[in-house]
Amino acid sequence: MNPLPCPSTASAGDHLRRLRRQAGLSQLDLGLLAGVSQRHLSCVETGRAKASPSTLHALLSALDVPLEHCNSVFLAAGYAPRYGASAADAPALKMVHDALGHLLQANNPAPAIVIDSHWDITAANTSAGLLFAMAGVPLDNAQGLNLLDTLLRPDGLGSHLINAAEIRAIAWQRAAREALDNPALAQRLEKLPAPPALEPGAPHSPLVLTQVRTAAGELRFLSTFTTFGMPQDITVASLRIEHLIPADSATWQAMTSAYEAWMTSDSTQVNPRLSR
Repeated sequence: MNPLPCPSTASAGDHLRRLRRQAGLSQLDLGLLAGVSQRHLSCVETGRAKASPSTLHALLSALDVPLEHCNSVFLAAGYAPRYGASAADAPALKMVHDALGHLLQANNPAPAIVIDSHWDITAANTSAGLLFAMAGVPLDNAQGLNLLDTLLRPDGLGSHLINAAEIRAIAWQRAAREALDNPALAQRLEKLPAPPALEPGAPHSPLVLTQVRTAAGELRFLSTFTTFGMPQDITVASLRIEHLIPADSATWQAMTSAYEAWMTSDSTQVNPRLSR
């Protein structure tokens, strides 16, 4: 099979074919999801037909393509980019930041962090800071924190995980997929130590626990993500909240006790700053 052209020189059809294959979909599967005939999709992928903006939008939406990459596909097809990117501190994003702040606060005493497309932690609630403190993870308040860095580098959070090999491998696999369309993230991965891949035949649990070794004993969390629905801005679309939900009563009790202690103490002594 001939390799596909690199993204910088690829046609819109090349982009769509690569994205479809990455998603593990046949032309028929994608056509059904997007409401496009298999024949027309085949012609678009091979360059025998030019997709209209509405058809491109339908195909890219069905593939759940990041907005920044959507712009690349529109440009490759000869159309203007459809999505803009606001500065993180733009006044127009105040509503977004307010919503994130409310969500983070509501999650206490469960830890929650906001991660951008580069895996930088841009905001965190009190309980996330408390968890890092309980685990004894050193933080550089001036530089903020990157989740990949702290998972993969020595002396970061990864060094305090009981199941570090599993969590590191899963994080690396996800980041490697995202880096296909994110040059900055790809450069970061090049500078980080790659963890060993999980054994191909190893049994997989339906849920992945994050098991943290702390002064309060082993704490166990389930991870889930929240994103904004139907975003029209690249900056907003890149943000996701990771919720670490205590997976047992002992973890709930430990986090509740730590949060209640923080509420009645000098917070500057026990709540390190995670965000930039």
